[in-house]
Formats: sequence, structure tokens, C-alpha cells
Amino acid sequence: MPSPLFSAEEYQRAPLVLLDDRSYTDFTLRHVPHRPGLIVVLVDPDDATVYPRAAAIGAEAVIRAGGNLSWLHLRMHDATDCRYAHWEALLTAGPADPPASR
Repeated sequence: MPSPLFSAEEYQRAPLVLLDDRSYTDFTLRHVPHRPGLIVVLVDPDDATVYPRAAAIGAEAVIRAGGNLSWLHLRMHDATDCRYAHWEALLTAGPADPPASR
């Protein structure tokens, strides 16, 4: 989540933003604009309310903490223009597709 020390300009320039779903209320109170590359990390897998909340803030995806994170690894390498990723190692944990929405 953008901390109080994280400016709106820095938020917009960041290649990727990961938001803990428990920080949703604080995040919305900051009235940050929608942007590509916002990913919500779901801590409680039984919380079905996260999907409409993520859609409301324009999140690109919702991922479950502790789940298969190979898609996130690939997304992070893509966002940061990493040229030295070991793609085979990143893909061995599972598919590179984003997690399915409910």
C-alpha cells in the first residue's frame, strides 16, 4: 500500500504495486487514481469480498499469499524489465497465467 511517505507521483511511476487486501480501506481513503499494475494480495482465502473490492480500485489481479506465485514472479520481472530471469525456474512451480477470479 502506498504509505503516507509514498507520493502520488511515486505511486504512478512504480512499475508494479502490491496491495495487501487488509490495507484496502486505508488505500481507498488516499483516493489514489486507477493505474495498471496494481495487484491485490489476498491473505484470507475465505474472503470472497476481495474480488469486488479489487475491481473497484482497478486491480489487475488478485493473488493468494502463500499460493503459487510463479505468475507474480513473471509479472515482477516483466514490470522491471529484468533481462536475467531464469524463466524455466520461474515456470516450474505452475502455470504463468494470472489466478482465476471468482
